[in-house]
Amino acid sequence: MSCARPEKESRIWRTADAVHIDVRGLDPPEPMIAILRALDGGEIDTALVAHLDRDPIFLYPELDDRGWNHELMASSCGSGDCEDGVMLRMVRWGS
Repeated sequence: MSCARPEKESRIWRTADAVHIDVRGLDPPEPMIAILRALDGGEIDTALVAHLDRDPIFLYPELDDRGWNHELMASSCGSGDCEDGVMLRMVRWGS
């Protein structure tokens, strides 16, 4: 899966298989808020992959309540944009 960010300043970008959001470096609870805004905004028509500094344990109940499956992924994808932290892939139930 290619996850390289097209522009260094962009926090949200799209690849062929997912929308990506980079919330690394944000203070809690901003990563969770940014992810939930993206999900609640209705523009995610595929998977959402969040790039985070740590495992977002407080996000999981919110995803369950909203009907999103989640899977923690290996953060290394061959790009400097995703070597640090964790990646969380979220897909709406039934998708």
